[in-house]
Amino acid sequence: MNKLDGKIAVVTGASKGIGAAIALHLAAEGAAVVVNYASSTEGADRVVDEINSAGGKAIAVQADVSKRAEVEQLFAKTQQVFGSLDILVNNAGMYENVPLEDITEEHFHKHFDLNVLGLILTSQQGVKYFGSEGGSIINISSLVSTLAPATSSVYSATKAAVDAVTKSLAKELGSRNIRVNSINPGVVETEGTHTAGISLGNFRGQVEAQTPLGRIGQPQDIAPAAVFFASSDSAWITGETLYITGGLR
Repeated sequence: MNKLDGKIAVVTGASKGIGAAIALHLAAEGAAVVVNYASSTEGADRVVDEINSAGGKAIAVQADVSKRAEVEQLFAKTQQVFGSLDILVNNAGMYENVPLEDITEEHFHKHFDLNVLGLILTSQQGVKYFGSEGGSIINISSLVSTLAPATSSVYSATKAAVDAVTKSLAKELGSRNIRVNSINPGVVETEGTHTAGISLGNFRGQVEAQTPLGRIGQPQDIAPAAVFFASSDSAWITGETLYITGGLR
């Protein structure tokens, strides 16, 4: 028997990278998965096809989670197709590092609207669909919430906020048997980090030189932790922040 048989999961930002890996791992353990995406229809369809081809259940649902109306539609579609919700993975996010003098109001609000407000909106809606047995909310934060590298002041601030929201919601929702935890990855090789140049060249070498395990991460290094937090293996764990960084702190 798989760990998540009969469970229903929504994974935001699941068309690629860490979100896609989490969706695939949850499905492999028996969960039916809603693969949320903002713009990458092709990527989301690819993840859904992979899950369904392996005998799992998945659908793709487009929604910008920084917009309340679209979040409401996301969960209404989840209920329509699967009937309920047990697991919410708040993975959707963005990052763009810029020096202080280049920070604009648009840069600030773009990050906070998606990385923080989006997480709050999905959690607010998601808990309405959890059953009497409760459920699990898993927030994808980042090492930068505490490491806070140069030129990442806004992005780091959003992830510090995610850590704070995680702890606060764990206390608020515990009486309803809804557990809230966060996973804080280090540098992980994804489509996004390639585009930003973060996982390439000299920067990658510098990070790997500082990392005790000597390499940057892969999405599959992160996804099993989401399965753990989604399953009964973590039934008495809430409000925790798990760093998966290869030892880099």
